[in-house]
Amino acid sequence: MTTLGFTPDFAPRPGAAPLPRMVLAQAGAEVRATLRNGEQLLLTMIIPILLLVGFSVAPLVNVGSGARIDFVAPGILALAVMSTAFTGQAIATGFERRYGVLKRLGATPLSRAGLLLAKTCAVLAVEALQLVVICAVALALGWSPGGDPVWAVPLLLLGTAAFSGLGLLLAGTLRAEATLAAANLIYLVLLGLGGVVFPLSAFPPGVRSALDLLPISALTGGLRSVLSGGGVPGGPLLVLACWTAVTLGLAARTFRWE
Repeated sequence: MTTLGFTPDFAPRPGAAPLPRMVLAQAGAEVRATLRNGEQLLLTMIIPILLLVGFSVAPLVNVGSGARIDFVAPGILALAVMSTAFTGQAIATGFERRYGVLKRLGATPLSRAGLLLAKTCAVLAVEALQLVVICAVALALGWSPGGDPVWAVPLLLLGTAAFSGLGLLLAGTLRAEATLAAANLIYLVLLGLGGVVFPLSAFPPGVRSALDLLPISALTGGLRSVLSGGGVPGGPLLVLACWTAVTLGLAARTFRWE
């Protein structure tokens, strides 16, 4: 049938969608799954906000001079990155591997690189939501960040990459139950020893030197420095870059999809 000289073509056109469209679709599914999961929402959103309010309002620890919220807020931002990029991603990916979700996704036109890119985009989207909410609560509590916040961007990106690599390393090598236990244990240990809400100055000098090399310590210290008027956070950036190279490299070599 011809209409105004145009012949419609109803022939099927099999084939995969363009890669960006597949990545965005998978990333959207990952974000929706995270926000609908009560445990993940508790880990990524509720716990950081409760810690922010609790340690900012109540004199639970001595943070030295300056407003308490100025010390606590950067640590909670770092904790939000760790909870999403590491703990949440490790647990979710571990159980996806156990239940065969990754194996089924591997049979779709979405490549493994596309799947990892989609997961990364989903993590960044959730983190963006976290940072907006946490910053809004912190500002309402009297937080007044200074310095050059532009340097916070590479810190957050490198922190996300480092924790993502660590999470995928656990999820790709351990059983799902072991990943769940290990991720939660590491989360609690880094929360207590990474300078998030307890100053690293409370530890002996020798111990503090070792704790400064932890990714959460580097991210927390770097954010605290740049948001309080400090200069370029060269040391924290170097530590996070090393963790990123090591964890992503090991994850790429050891990750098992089934």
